[in-house]
Order: sequence, then structure tokens, then C-alpha cells
Amino acid sequence: MNTIDIKIGNKNEVGYEIKMQNAVLVLVKTEKGFVMCGYLDIKTAEKLGDAACIVRGVKSVDDLLNAKIVEMTKKAEKLGIKLGVTGREALEKLS
Repeated sequence: MNTIDIKIGNKNEVGYEIKMQNAVLVLVKTEKGFVMCGYLDIKTAEKLGDAACIVRGVKSVDDLLNAKIVEMTKKAEKLGIKLGVTGREALEKLS
């Protein structure tokens, strides 16, 4: 597992890259929620009441920051995140 320190706005956040058997699980967690790759389940995040967003086709934290949000939970939407914004833009609202 690789941990990557990221500057989002004026806060320091942590990204994770976990090499699985056939892909890399990528996630950036903030104080209010997280942006994750499609490896993880948005339905579970919704059920648990998390503010979560999904990007697809990423292999690294850098990819995640530049990829577009394709799904999100209702809690993430209430924080002002919109479909199509970048992972970085979503993380700014989640920080």
C-alpha cells in the first residue's frame, strides 16, 4: 500500500493506492468524506450515510484527482458536489 500526502485547499489529506490482484484500489479520504475508484461500492457508502464520490478508470491518486465524478451519495450532493466535476474539486468540498 502506498500513502500519498495531498494538498487540497489549505488542508493536507491522504490518498491511498492499494495494489490488488488485478487492479489498484485508489481512495482519498478527507474530514467529511472520500473520493474512491470504482473498485468500491457506492451503494454501501450510501447505506452507511457517507459523503462519497466515485471516479472510474484510475490507477493512481493523480488519476483520481483529474478524473470526473460519475456517481455520488446523497450526502455528497448535499455538500454541493456535482456530477462531472474533477476528483480534486469534489475533495475541496469534502475537506
